[in-house]
Order: sequence, then structure tokens, then C-alpha cells
Amino acid sequence: MRSAPAERQAELFELLAVTYQACSASLAKLGEPDAAWIAADRAIGAAERAGSPLLMAAGAFPLGFVFLGARHFDQVEETARTAAEALWFPTDQGSVEAMSLWGGLTLQRAVAASRINQADMTYEHLSRAREMAARVGEGRNDYNTEFGPANVALHEVAVAVEVGDAGHALRVGAAVDTSTLSAERRARLAIDLARAHAQRRQVDEAVTQLLEAESITPEQVRNHRIVRQLTSDLLSMQDQASTELRELAERVGA
Repeated sequence: MRSAPAERQAELFELLAVTYQACSASLAKLGEPDAAWIAADRAIGAAERAGSPLLMAAGAFPLGFVFLGARHFDQVEETARTAAEALWFPTDQGSVEAMSLWGGLTLQRAVAASRINQADMTYEHLSRAREMAARVGEGRNDYNTEFGPANVALHEVAVAVEVGDAGHALRVGAAVDTSTLSAERRARLAIDLARAHAQRRQVDEAVTQLLEAESITPEQVRNHRIVRQLTSDLLSMQDQASTELRELAERVGA
């Protein structure tokens, strides 16, 4: 059997890389980190055979989420840093796709740093991502990064919660325009705002945010480990929990 021409082979490997990226993202959401890891690794391999540096970086992006979910924060930093460094040339040449990928990877580094309480490093990554987001602008979703000013603000809320700065999280969250973000990202913002209110023991406000998240993506919220734990925490903060909180707890299995 004759092999496909080199140009056609590159196109096929690009398609394979994109397919594996989608599989990795879906498997991660389904709570299958090992399978998601394998799919992401194969996406990078296919992108390498396609000769596409952008697709290789795009393969590293879902891999970062797998590592975050597995709490392998050193691997998040190493994977995202290496992939981001490889994007500097196309970024300098004005490739918006490269800028988006670089920004998304830098936000992953910020989250990883926040999870190990490296606040200074967290905000340094955020600052650099914010500068890049200003160049990219709103309304793009290159390689499923949704990178732009709004997404940077969303991550700023998330990492502020992680480092215990509830006040900063609430201030940023109140100002962010989420109209350009996907339903999943908008729901995640509401969950993080609920966490910030919980840090201040503002139970009613936290419940309001959780109900907002549930109205946006019911399945995501009802099967979310953080939501389940947060709801349990809120129940323990009140001698007599509200009807809304008790019903929410029942729905999420808290």
C-alpha cells in the first residue's frame, strides 16, 4: 500500500492531535485522569509528527489540567513553562493563536503556584498573563483556551481564593464581564465567589453564588467535588440551615 504524501500525512497527524486533545479534555472532566493523561501525551506526539509547534503547545494545555487535578503541581509548572517558552518566537511574530496558548499556559502556572501558597509567584504569572490578554482581546477561543482579559480576571478570582485573599477575589469578581466566556467558565467563577464568601462566613451570599452556578451548568455543579465539600462546610456554619442550603446539599450529595 502506498503511503500518503508528506503534506497529507502532516494534515492527518494534525487531525489526530486535535482529536486526542478533545478526548483528553473530556476524560479529565469525567474524572479519568490516567486516560486523560495518555490522550494528552498522544496529542503531543501526533503534533510533533505533524511538525506543528502550536499543536504541541495545545497538547500541553489539557495535560496541565490533568496534572492540576492530580495535584502534581511541579509537573504543571514544568509542562506549562516548557510549552510556553517554545511559543516565544511565534508570539513575537504576532501570532494571536500563540499568544492565547502562551496566556493559557501561564494561567495554569499561576494556579499551580497558588495551590502551594506561592502568592508572589502566583501574582507575577497573573500580571504577565494580563499583559498578554490585552494584546489578544476578548471574544477568542484559540485551542479552547478562552484566553482574554475576562478569563484572566476569572483566574485572578480563583487564585485569590486559593491564597486566602477573599476580599480581593470578591472585588475582582464583582467587576469582571463574563459575557464572552463559556457557561462552564461562568459557573466556575460563581463557585469561586462562593468559596470567597465562605472564607468570610457569609453563608447566604455563598449559597446565592452556588445556586447561580447551578442554574448555569447543573450537571457540573452537582457532580463537583469542591461544591460538595463547600456545601458541607456551609452547613456546619449555621445552627439552622436555610431551606435553599438544605435542598442544595441534597442535590449535590453533601
